Amino acid sequence: MIHNKVIYGNVTVLDLAMALIILIVSIGVAKGLVLYTRRLLKEKVDKGQLEIFAKVLYYVIIVTAVLVALPFLGVKPSGLLVAGGVVGLAIGFASQSIIGNLISGIFLIIERPIKMGQSVNIEGTVGIVEDIRIMSTTLRTFEGLFVRIPNQKVFTTNITNYVANVARRVDYTIGIPYTAEAENAISLIKKLIEAEPFALKNPEPVVYVDNLGDNSVNLLVRFWAPVSEWFSIKTKMLWRMKKALEEEGIEIPFPQRVLWFANELKGSVKADPESVVGKEAEAENLS
Repeated sequence: MIHNKVIYGNVTVLDLAMALIILIVSIGVAKGLVLYTRRLLKEKVDKGQLEIFAKVLYYVIIVTAVLVALPFLGVKPSGLLVAGGVVGLAIGFASQSIIGNLISGIFLIIERPIKMGQSVNIEGTVGIVEDIRIMSTTLRTFEGLFVRIPNQKVFTTNITNYVANVARRVDYTIGIPYTAEAENAISLIKKLIEAEPFALKNPEPVVYVDNLGDNSVNLLVRFWAPVSEWFSIKTKMLWRMKKALEEEGIEIPFPQRVLWFANELKGSVKADPESVVGKEAEAENLS
């Protein structure tokens, strides 16, 4: 019969048909599971992590199906693994950076030091995380540029995450004249902070004289705000403090320099004979 017809070696038409059926069914099952997983975990898992998990699930099912189908095609998985190991070893030496990026990407997925949508600083590149892939991470800078960073570099360098904590501190250094009352300025600034609804009460805001500068008494101002409102508060509170200090007659001083001369400057000024003043002086002398 046709299903017992040998195609090559010991592989029959039936064996070939079984291998194809396994692969086709596995592809359908993989796509169905991925779709179901995305719907099930859509609201529970970060979008980037969900996409990575879906891809891994899909390829695991496909690879498993291939290993199951190989015996029907007369290929022993053990021999394939040995050959694949030798080839993989050669490729590994030739592409160490690729393997490093792949492994680093897996560790980034497990550790999750950054997430999509967060503002971060990765070795001097500041921006918002747009995508985290197996091989690389993409940032969108605040200038609108997209920067691709290999995962090996992301995983092995220092990462500053600006929004991982729920609150962030606002710092100012405000200079006031030496003639001004520092206590009044401190009290005024504290009242402005207390009146701001997004300025957190805990940790407690602090305002104090930090140092005596060349041109001013420098006040250090520190308070905390929710990370989602940090930038807005940082910009508007500084302007409020400036206006409030000016209304109280406390102006922010400009740089000043006092010049001392060791000897008194002496000299005489002679008029130019050709100038109007010089001609008038000459006429007076003739008279």
